[in-house]
Order: sequence, then structure tokens, then C-alpha cells
Amino acid sequence: MGSLSQFIAHVYTLFLVFFTVLFLELVILFRSITNIILTTTENNHPITDEQYLKHIEQNNPTSIYKAKGTEPKECSVCLSVLDHGDEIRKLKCKHTFHKVCVDKWLEQDRPTCPICRRLVLPESIVVRYSQRLQIQPNHHRRRDQFYGGSDEELILLLTSLHDNENPIAMM
Repeated sequence: MGSLSQFIAHVYTLFLVFFTVLFLELVILFRSITNIILTTTENNHPITDEQYLKHIEQNNPTSIYKAKGTEPKECSVCLSVLDHGDEIRKLKCKHTFHKVCVDKWLEQDRPTCPICRRLVLPESIVVRYSQRLQIQPNHHRRRDQFYGGSDEELILLLTSLHDNENPIAMM
């Protein structure tokens, strides 16, 4: 009876490892397909920094800060207080920053609000801006995916999570 339960435990562990690797392979396949689709779509040429900043301005226009006598607001990027007359950018998520501070944040391939991480530009613009890295290889690179390593490293990383359930070591 003990050997049967041990056999079932081994089969269960093999089952988990198999489906984890299968899932990883599907993720890799999905990433490959989306990259192919993105590179073959029309109007897929990279945009310049100037065009990117123009899109930011169109989607999140700048204004002049007017102090309202209440508690002073703070720019979450530089952590300094917003003064009356400062040029600010209020994002769609209603968070407000110094224009210069948030533009620098957004130019570094972080097209999200520094506070809530909500996208401030359409995904298509972000992808086209990221493509400029293929043309400018020395430019600061952003990780395209959650994990920026190779597919083999991703598989090794995730299978190492199952190290204590390694079916080979258990046998």
C-alpha cells in the first residue's frame, strides 16, 4: 500500500512538471507568434523620440499649475512640491507631475503612470516606439516581456521552482 501511494506521488509530480513545461512552451510559442504578427502589420515602422513626445502631448496635454490654497501637491517623480506656475502634465489617471519629470519617465520606455502603472498611451504607439531599439542598439533597452532572458533560461527558472518535487531525485 505504501509503494502504491509513493508511485501515485511520483506520477503526480511528473504530471505537474510535464504540464508546467507544456505551459512554458505554449507561452514561448505565443510570444513568437505575436512578434511575427507585430512585425508584419501595416504602419509598423518605428517612431522617433519627437513623435513619441508628440503622442504623449496629444494624449496627456500640459498645463500650468495653479495652487488652490489647500495642502500643496507633490511631484511623485522628483518628490518636490508643485509651485504655482509650474508646467505640469496631468495623466488620464488624474495623477499630476512636473512635465519635465514625467516626460523623462515616459521617454525611458515606461509608458505608464509612475504611481498606478496605468498605460498613458495606446499599445500600438508603445510597440512602435520600442522598435526604435532595433535601429539604435546603444539606446537604453527596456525588457520586452516580464522576463527578458532567453526562452531556455525561462524554462530552467520555472522548472527550478519544482526542485523539491524533482521526480528524478525522488526515484
